[in-house]
Amino acid sequence: MPPQVQLKGDAMEGLLPVLVIVGVLALVAISAFNGLVNGRNRVDEALGQIQVQLKRRYDLIPNLVDAVKGQMGFEKGVLESVTAARAAAVNAGTSGDTAAQAKAENMLTSSLRTLFANVEAYPTLKSNENVIQLQEQLTSTENQIGFSRQHYNATVLSYNNSVQTFPGLLFAGAFGFTKRDFFDAPDSEEAVPKVNLS
Repeated sequence: MPPQVQLKGDAMEGLLPVLVIVGVLALVAISAFNGLVNGRNRVDEALGQIQVQLKRRYDLIPNLVDAVKGQMGFEKGVLESVTAARAAAVNAGTSGDTAAQAKAENMLTSSLRTLFANVEAYPTLKSNENVIQLQEQLTSTENQIGFSRQHYNATVLSYNNSVQTFPGLLFAGAFGFTKRDFFDAPDSEEAVPKVNLS
């Protein structure tokens, strides 16, 4: 065999492991990038599900306020508080800041609880069919919001783990993948309930 052919064969044998390593690294990079994109899309979809439920709640609140307004004349402050909290929540939802939106939604939830507690003090409101239906719809919507939050937070946890662990950590910053905020629960839901057995 001529020496020139032997050198080409040796060069090819030396180049093969390098090509295999480059190929494996390229596959890892592609897989990590696709996983990050998939995770980010799932987070966005889960946030969209929360937004659907929040919009439903925003649409129901004015109807409830109108239904109780006539009979709760001296409870005007409660109705104004609910209306202001709703407006703040709608505005926070357009900001794109999940933490600010969660805080505003928690304030709205607190205002609604106050409204429901005040409705209980009025027998005519408690028996008003329209008020009862609106309360049931809002309660159902609140449950859906809770489930949507759980799903969103689980999705964010998975995504954040992929951004902060190997191999995603190597590519996340370079391609603009950043950690996402959780949609935190209201403080009242995080508090430990007090039980009195005496």
